[in-house]
Amino acid sequence: MSFYITTPIYYVNAQPHLGHAYTTIAADVLARHHRQRGEVVFFLTGTDEHGEPIADAAHAQGVTPQELADRNAERFKALAPRLDASNDFFIRTTDEEHKRRVQEVLERVHDNGYTYKGMYEGWYCPRCADFKVENEILEGNRCPIHEIVLELHQEENWFFQLSAFQEPLQRLYAEHPDFVMPSVRYNEALSFITSGLQDISLSRKRLKWGVTVPWDPEHVFYVWFDALLNYYTALGYARPGEDLTDTFWPATFHLIGKDILKFHTVFWPAMLMAAGIAIPEHVFVHGFLLGADGRKMSKSLGNVLDPFEVIDQFGVDALRFYLMRDVVFGGDGSVGMDAVTARYESELANDYGNLASRTIAMVRRYRDGVVPDVATDPELAKEFDGLPERVSELLGRAEITIALEEIWQRVRRCNRYVEERAPWQLAKDPDAAPALDRTLASLAEAVRVISVLLAAYIPESTGKLLEALDAPDISIAGAAFAATGGGRIVAALEPLFPRWARPPIAPAQ
Repeated sequence: MSFYITTPIYYVNAQPHLGHAYTTIAADVLARHHRQRGEVVFFLTGTDEHGEPIADAAHAQGVTPQELADRNAERFKALAPRLDASNDFFIRTTDEEHKRRVQEVLERVHDNGYTYKGMYEGWYCPRCADFKVENEILEGNRCPIHEIVLELHQEENWFFQLSAFQEPLQRLYAEHPDFVMPSVRYNEALSFITSGLQDISLSRKRLKWGVTVPWDPEHVFYVWFDALLNYYTALGYARPGEDLTDTFWPATFHLIGKDILKFHTVFWPAMLMAAGIAIPEHVFVHGFLLGADGRKMSKSLGNVLDPFEVIDQFGVDALRFYLMRDVVFGGDGSVGMDAVTARYESELANDYGNLASRTIAMVRRYRDGVVPDVATDPELAKEFDGLPERVSELLGRAEITIALEEIWQRVRRCNRYVEERAPWQLAKDPDAAPALDRTLASLAEAVRVISVLLAAYIPESTGKLLEALDAPDISIAGAAFAATGGGRIVAALEPLFPRWARPPIAPAQ
């Protein structure tokens, strides 16, 4: 079974920020989990490098658009490994193979009769690279996303006949109610469709920075058509000498932010229909990360959470855990360094890290490092009944935060189990040796199962713990709580989440 997941491709007119990290980490969690399920996975991310915002930013900096794209694309390319993301390919829309495939697909759209030439006049947001229709414009003729005053443009364009797909799109939504997720975004996209679709610009004549229209070389394709096609074109050349399209298309999940919903849930499926290409299975739309003050993040407001600062201070797993834990994936939510610190200390260090350290330390102290080969406690085992299946079900719907909470309930339960069984007391009584064996075997097995299920979220830390437990199998099939399975020799484990991560308090002046 194949699983194909994509992030949006990130615009290179600025440097990477928390929003880019957020979507990349979410996609990586899903990609890693599906690999654990034994599926063949392809995970794509990359950069969007054409369009007016790039050309304008380059002009302002006194460089060519290609020079700006090359410089900033490397920053985005370096982001993925810093996040411990396991993407299979990094696409750039200035790749020659991408541009050639864009021309091939859109020429099919043209040959199928869904384009025409005309004059366009409308309100344009240069930062969105998007013409706004009447019901999208805020009071004062402003962009609903960037809140800047829109520009009135009039130019000769090639148009895409979006209006021809009104009924096909409504039928798609009726037959596939999970095409757009979560449901609030499905309703938003469907409302846009049912309000009436207008034909949209396919090309720009006055702009030169883009993919040339093959049947009219004076034009370049409107950047969104070029960008959206990356999900399809990448499969044709990501692996040299091999075309992966038949293996992975249609995509399983596109992960996007809600600010680009219209393009992915209306324009994108219509364009694919026009080219005779299969529609992706799901578009999952997540919300915005806000500053701790509840306002949209802005450097000028001083409410920006810097992902690199979090990594430098707490480690990459802490950033991954926090972003998937603190805001329910799919909704808006506030984030901040104080909240990172609180999650790190209370959940990673105290709950999980302490559970791991105590379990391994007790096995080493009381049983010379060998997990007792005895039956595990059915009372604790019952808490894990169906857990791998439940986590898989939730992650199969991209409900990342809810799945993490399911796992974390077992982390808390295991900590209570330690207090209830008090192994340090059992160790004092030779007659309690069988009870101590069962307690230690049960805890070691519980920590193993929890770590396998957390491996997609915090791969570095779980990797260290599972190595210490001599339990390298991270497959979901192997995540069932075993009735027996001791005999493994555990190794010493340094604290996974050391408490010194909190910065020292500056002395009073």
